[in-house]
Amino acid sequence: MPSLESLIALDGVEAAFKFSLKGELDGFKVKEDSELTESVLDLLSHLCVANISIATMQARGWETMTGMKGFYPIKGFTLVGFAWTAITNDDFGVVMLNESVDYEAAYAALGS
Repeated sequence: MPSLESLIALDGVEAAFKFSLKGELDGFKVKEDSELTESVLDLLSHLCVANISIATMQARGWETMTGMKGFYPIKGFTLVGFAWTAITNDDFGVVMLNESVDYEAAYAALGS
């Protein structure tokens, strides 16, 4: 299981956060010079949980309707924005600058 300290230490990470199944922000670390705030990470936590729920519904529906397997369960969510990318797995996430995002390193650190 990752820790906020190990996640914030990754190259390119602006913030690391932990959230509940309801989307509540359970903890976070933000780089000193970052524009990200607790309020932004709280909203991001809710967005991640909502999108994981929608993706889960779609994956289960696809498997049920087609008989194809391997789409469920959904463990994480990635959101690519204009300046930052948010990557989550289970109940931890990181926000990385797009100019230095390393998806493989993030997923490895998140334990996916």
